[in-house]
Amino acid sequence: MEKLQLQAPAKVNYRLDVLGKRPDGYHELRMVMQRVGLCDEISIALSATPGIRVTCGKKGVPDGPGNIAWRAADALLKLSGKETGIDIAIDKRIPVAAGLGGGSSDAATVLMGVNELLGLGLSDERLMEIGVKLGADVPFFIFKKTALAEGIGDKLTALESMPSLWVVLVNPGIHVSTAWVYQNLILTEKGPATIIRGSYSNAAEVAALLSNDLEPVTCGKHLLLNEVKDMLLTAGAAGSLMSGSGATVFGIFEDETVARKAATDIAAARGWFAEAVQTL
Repeated sequence: MEKLQLQAPAKVNYRLDVLGKRPDGYHELRMVMQRVGLCDEISIALSATPGIRVTCGKKGVPDGPGNIAWRAADALLKLSGKETGIDIAIDKRIPVAAGLGGGSSDAATVLMGVNELLGLGLSDERLMEIGVKLGADVPFFIFKKTALAEGIGDKLTALESMPSLWVVLVNPGIHVSTAWVYQNLILTEKGPATIIRGSYSNAAEVAALLSNDLEPVTCGKHLLLNEVKDMLLTAGAAGSLMSGSGATVFGIFEDETVARKAATDIAAARGWFAEAVQTL
């Protein structure tokens, strides 16, 4: 049977503004989202045995229907009306519950892969419509461009130009519940919103953009994350920020050698997950 080997990249948020709470209970967001070259490896194969099987074997990631990748495959299999089976194996490289969008990226990658394997011919726009019902970040990974994301994160506008940078991702092994972060977020009145330009040319300009309204909540509970930010800045990062609801902190670098040394030194000193990757 046909089989695909695919990569599901992580993301960081260069910016995350929480503009208010919506009547449906979700929050109105404005984010700048950037894919980076830390990827889960996903194998998708059609099978003569009916049903969907997802295996991962990573602590904190369910196999079977509890996995968002299973739900993505199920949505397309039902749409296809076919009786075939689908086997999905996920080699998890992206830290779990870390603000890097790993689960959403897995789901997006499965949607695109199953669409291809089953010959459904669905457009990216249609896959994004299906994906947003699985998770607000899923459409971004199907969009495949650095984007301004608005609404609940589903209204995407491509940014014209963003520099290729090195990003050092540091996760000190703290798992954060996104739901908990939003429940403890205190919305405050803000001044005029910062203008998000369509074009950025270097690390300094991107560093000036960095901001995350969720950071005070997570860093207030996990003070260690402030230390991680300081470590990255001391190591030469042009800017540092917590990604998403945390607890991964990233630093942006223009120089590969400096970025790789920062990741190596932090991992050696603390035993944390620390990796230097390029933006995509």
